[in-house]
Amino acid sequence: MQTPTLEGPGVRLEPLTLEHLPALEAVAIDPHIWKFMTRNVQTSADLHAWVNDALAAVATGTTLAWVTIKKATPEEPEALVGSTRFLDLDLHNRTVEIGHTWLNDTCRGTRVNTEAKLLQLTYAFETLDFVRVAFKTHAHNHRSQSAIKAIGATYEGTFRSHILMPDGSHRDSAWFSILRTEWPDVKELLNRRLNAPL
Repeated sequence: MQTPTLEGPGVRLEPLTLEHLPALEAVAIDPHIWKFMTRNVQTSADLHAWVNDALAAVATGTTLAWVTIKKATPEEPEALVGSTRFLDLDLHNRTVEIGHTWLNDTCRGTRVNTEAKLLQLTYAFETLDFVRVAFKTHAHNHRSQSAIKAIGATYEGTFRSHILMPDGSHRDSAWFSILRTEWPDVKELLNRRLNAPL
């Protein structure tokens, strides 16, 4: 399954490629991005390995990986500002997880994430006809949990000692989801947020 380009008025999600490495390096080597992630990207070599691993996962058919592009405005040129993925893509059960999502510091808490999630969720529910989209995050990452709740996802529970972290600790993972029956309300919420005055 090929990763599609998903495009909205202010954001474009492009399939991740090795050609994105220079632009990724300009924004990705930031300890704040990786604090709660299962990978710790500190160097160019780390980032190259991260991209290669993402592309290997895409080749298995269980992952779609994108870079997040903030489109040009009269004030700012177009810029690569982050990355996001579909994980555990299950066409039989029609479920997927959105994860490995990060943005540079200038875009955190802005409409960029809202629009990117609207693009991904629309593709999941309206193109792929999925019934469930999941999200998980470190149980200590309260900012991420607030962002997931803000897009309309429902908390499902916490998997204890779920994932081995780079520092050797085992993280608890908080799980959330959006169901297809909830998608119309979530879509309306996201569009409302995007259309609200700045």
